[in-house]
Amino acid sequence: MEQKSNSFLETESIGRLMRKYAIPCIISLLVAALYNIVDQIFIANASYLGSYGNAANTVVFPLTVIALAIAVMIGDGCCAYVSICLGAGEKENAHKSVGSAVLLCIILSLILTAVYFIFMNPILTMFGGTVNEETFHHSREYFIYISMGIPFYMFGQAMNPVIRSDGNPKFAMISTLAGALINIILDPIFIFVFRWGMMGAAVATVAGQIVTAVLAIWYLCHMKAIKLNKSSFRIHGKLAAKYLPLGICSFLSQISLVAAMAAINNMIRKYGAMDEVFGQTQYAQIPMAVVGIVMKFFQIVISIAVGMAAGCIPIVGYNIGAGRKDRARTLFTKLLIMEALVGAVALVIVECFPRQLIAVFGAANESTYYTDFAIKSFRIYLCLMPLATVNKATFIYLQSLGKAITSTVLSMVREVVFGVGFALILPIFFGLDGVLYSMPVSDILTFIISLIVIVYTYKSLKPVKKEVA
Repeated sequence: MEQKSNSFLETESIGRLMRKYAIPCIISLLVAALYNIVDQIFIANASYLGSYGNAANTVVFPLTVIALAIAVMIGDGCCAYVSICLGAGEKENAHKSVGSAVLLCIILSLILTAVYFIFMNPILTMFGGTVNEETFHHSREYFIYISMGIPFYMFGQAMNPVIRSDGNPKFAMISTLAGALINIILDPIFIFVFRWGMMGAAVATVAGQIVTAVLAIWYLCHMKAIKLNKSSFRIHGKLAAKYLPLGICSFLSQISLVAAMAAINNMIRKYGAMDEVFGQTQYAQIPMAVVGIVMKFFQIVISIAVGMAAGCIPIVGYNIGAGRKDRARTLFTKLLIMEALVGAVALVIVECFPRQLIAVFGAANESTYYTDFAIKSFRIYLCLMPLATVNKATFIYLQSLGKAITSTVLSMVREVVFGVGFALILPIFFGLDGVLYSMPVSDILTFIISLIVIVYTYKSLKPVKKEVA
């Protein structure tokens, strides 16, 4: 019998495997998150952009998340399915799935780019860009250039988990890190030296995305466990029907974030206009800019949470394919503990140091209303982050088990039913503060459901016989 590829996933210690796969994945996702966050930091500290540029960045951010949602659906789904195939020794299905994913990503990225250019103004309006004239101007400028990079961005993000499934999480990390470094280097040059404004921030971002995409192409030509050939690069419908559902949870976790952000941005615009302070034209952009910053910090935390869980997908998938439920159960325990710790550390930071956090985003150039609202936003919006990280880990772990439907339903409940629902309802009773309350209320209700799922998952992974030490 032919030896299975990546057999070390079945024999190496769980702790060591988690470090090997999760850390590079965390770094990759953090670096990916930094693309937008770095832009916002430099924009916020440019006196000629300030909170107007910050608000514009908040308006455009959900539109980049739509691209990311499609990319991770393809990439994470392919990663989970390929890992199961390699664990079961099905190399033929593995290489065809990767080739199919490559083509699918390219086609969908081009379609999305075309949609963005055709419907640019209505889309920006939908996400709150009309809060005032200056914000809309900056939003449009930033969006034009960001849209040009969508194909490169999607390709790099989709191939990242595929590269991990080939047993090389380190390269996946390096390719994303290289792109981010280019962005960090070019941002201050384009924004402060050339004074290109929002265009400069966007061009720096796209340059980094191109580098990541090029490195991903190079790796596809040098894969180890998976060997690609001409027959790989077709839209294998039957295989796509198997791996895409495994990426639906990743898709929904991102796309539902877009729905929540659209609801939040519009509620901020509506109820901010009713506020005594933010109803004034010169301060109208502040709530949108601030909430965007708070969500960026949350993105950093959730990137760590998702990175830990997504990094474990190849390990879980392989061991399930190999019939080692005992190892999958051990990994689940360790994962939940680590996720709770990450959330707890983040909670301490936002509750104790909100003033320092907002200072990074140009508070010195803004009015006291900016800082005061930011401090309140950090402390309320992110007050239940330990529950948020555990919830996210549970959803992704179910995905790695191949339980796409359960994972999808849970993600939909959290992000759409609770996330969007409370963002629309609570402001009716609490005004602008209701937007901030929507996050913790959603997290605590989701956690109650997650606890039930966690117990059930443990029972389903109970080993048939005692594992030999």
